[in-house]
Amino acid sequence: MSNNILPGPVEAGEIEKYLPHRYPFLLIDRVVSMEVEPQKKLTGLKNVTKNEPFFEGHFPGDPVMPGVLIIESMAQACGMLANLDAELQGKTGDMYYLVKIDKARFSQKVIPGDQLVLEVVQKRIIRMMGLYECQASVDGNRVASCEILCAGQ
Repeated sequence: MSNNILPGPVEAGEIEKYLPHRYPFLLIDRVVSMEVEPQKKLTGLKNVTKNEPFFEGHFPGDPVMPGVLIIESMAQACGMLANLDAELQGKTGDMYYLVKIDKARFSQKVIPGDQLVLEVVQKRIIRMMGLYECQASVDGNRVASCEILCAGQ
């Protein structure tokens, strides 16, 4: 059985202790769960609101969250998983940089009012590089997925 290690959600103000991103580029609002057994997994949320600055130009009259920002949201969830895991091990979290995106797929638009559920699973760590399997969904329907490789420094 999975071991949920968070005593409660990690809210936006606390997320800023783990990630260097700030408004308007902090794209994860809450961490709702993290597991370490049988695999390292984190679930986070991004509330998509109509006042997001990117909606002014993407697209006027038909606002759609850009796919690259959905991927960035998943990458930030990976960073949260890596940093929270490091903290559990008594280590200081590194700065994590996006190295590679593979197998990116988009299957549905993300629009204002949606709540993006971000699920990331750590597949392996090799030489300060982490490989993550990522999925974003809205109302239980997958909207995007990819594999992300991050490097810690």
